[in-house]
Amino acid sequence: MKVIKNFPVLFSVYLYVILTVVPGILFSQTPQQWYEKVQQDLTVGWNTWNTQSVLSHVLLPEGFALNVCMLDTRITGERYLKEAYISQKSKRPETITPGPHAYDGSYTELILNWNGNTVKVQSATENYDLVLLITPLTITARVPIIVLESGMLWNREGKITKNGQKIVADLASRSINVGSPNNQIPVSVPASAPYLAFALNEIIGIYTGKERNIAGITKIIERQKHNIDAKANAYKNLSDTYRAMQGVLAWNTIYDPSNNRVISPVSRVWNTFFGGNFVLFCWDTYFASYIAALDNKNLAYANAIEVTKGIKKYGMVPNYVSDGNLGSPDRSQPPVGSLIVREIYRKYKEPWLLEYVFDDLLTWNKWWLTHRINEGYLSWGSDSLPPPYNDDASNNWQGAAYESGLDNSPMFDKVPFNKSKHVMELADVGLLSLYITDCKALAEIAQVLGKKNESKELIQRASIFEKKLQTLWSSEKDIYLNKRTDINKSSFKLSPTNFYPLLTKFPNGSQAKKMIEKHLFNSEEFSGDFMLPSVSKNDSAFKEQNYWRGRIWGPLNMLVYLGLRNYNLPEARKLLAQKSNSLLLKTFHETGMVHENYNGITGKGRNADEKLNTSDSFYHWGGLLGLIPLIEAGYLGKPENSIVEK
Repeated sequence: MKVIKNFPVLFSVYLYVILTVVPGILFSQTPQQWYEKVQQDLTVGWNTWNTQSVLSHVLLPEGFALNVCMLDTRITGERYLKEAYISQKSKRPETITPGPHAYDGSYTELILNWNGNTVKVQSATENYDLVLLITPLTITARVPIIVLESGMLWNREGKITKNGQKIVADLASRSINVGSPNNQIPVSVPASAPYLAFALNEIIGIYTGKERNIAGITKIIERQKHNIDAKANAYKNLSDTYRAMQGVLAWNTIYDPSNNRVISPVSRVWNTFFGGNFVLFCWDTYFASYIAALDNKNLAYANAIEVTKGIKKYGMVPNYVSDGNLGSPDRSQPPVGSLIVREIYRKYKEPWLLEYVFDDLLTWNKWWLTHRINEGYLSWGSDSLPPPYNDDASNNWQGAAYESGLDNSPMFDKVPFNKSKHVMELADVGLLSLYITDCKALAEIAQVLGKKNESKELIQRASIFEKKLQTLWSSEKDIYLNKRTDINKSSFKLSPTNFYPLLTKFPNGSQAKKMIEKHLFNSEEFSGDFMLPSVSKNDSAFKEQNYWRGRIWGPLNMLVYLGLRNYNLPEARKLLAQKSNSLLLKTFHETGMVHENYNGITGKGRNADEKLNTSDSFYHWGGLLGLIPLIEAGYLGKPENSIVEK
């Protein structure tokens, strides 16, 4: 018999091929299957999934909920607190100060102030079990009552009963006992499912699963708090920056039962305002995925993919989509999708993500050519719609302003809207620059996927619009200026969008340097203690501090910062990173909040005399102000580099 030399080595090679390569060929997953796995991994476990209350802890996929409610025992009009929100669009009875929140729900902490009572509520998980620790800090003379309501949310199947001092939930996959080491009290509340009630004159513990005393519950709480603190402390001198940025995204991450998915809307109060479980705004959600990309791959994928899905229905990513099949078919929003998807891929290097969204992003890229061309330029617009889809904004100036994302920017003051063209009569530097950037980012994605023809087409398209962009350069002002297309005159109103050409890498080094030295470093325009105001400080609108009229916004700072990285402008980069970080932490350290925008004069998230809707106090893209210094410190890949391997 002939003996095969090196048989053990050959056998090992064959075995490796059989166990790894062959299954990969025979059972390779499609992008859709990869994404289904992402959502399967996200939609599991205890977390604050219910958008209607941050005091509601829900187990997925079962939908079993434990809601912390509060009963005031005094004579008062506000007697029962059933739902709680962090931010508000109108005055609410409760005030929530958010604390840490692990993405996976393994630890949460908040301070609740209601009717003169102040309470700390902490949660933690251990395997499939949830524990709660409710600590009274300041309590009125008539001691309030904590009511732990149980329930099955979203019409999920399950049976809940009260068995002595415990709640028993018989679910499709398991049975769960809910109990407490504290003495319970008899109280009648109009709850529709079993509940437990406790006098809030001591620390209250809640557990699911095996019985635990206060010490055992506290041990789990402390261990999970240590874990989330350790994760933040890994960012060293930027640990609080990370806490602010990650916390606002985690608290605003919810479960959407209508579509069986986990997503991160801008804030919970906006979901309710839009009449359902969610609303997704276009560029807001892409930026949420960029924030998540730092350390939560699945959440980054989920947000980027879910917002991109709007293209299948509308041909573009609409300004918004929300529960009840609502959306904005007349208008899109700033095209940042390809840029953000590219950056997520840079971090995780998984081509299936690019495959999943490429065709849709290419469709969106082409949409601008058929809907927003104006005298060879690009202009913000809003299409004409038949009833009942036409709202107050469709085919008018306001719809176009909404599409820009800068709802009331002074740049658009007195600019006419052309109803036959469906656009503002303004060649917009910001839109042109973002579109060129979209073409180039999408071309890189195409190269990674081996789509040479599409990449070539996109590069050519970028070149066409670069030529149009160059016509907007003002050698007198040393910056790119918007142009009125109806009267063929430059507009001298400046905002951070006038720096967006830096994103394209098209301006030469001399132009970039002039823009920065003459305008970004100019204390009468954009430099100062608080940067970057959404309109030049020497513009009369700056004093208004009304939304996009002078306030400071995370997405504007982020896009300008990404542009700066394309040039040898280290001083400007470091300045903007430092100013963004200090602005974020100023309010975060004072109130625990991360705002939608910030006052450009005082640096506060919202002055005491400003209306609530001036700035949502807990809006996730405020965290972009923290992502900027984290990128600057090297915690994410360098966005100025190509993702195409050479």
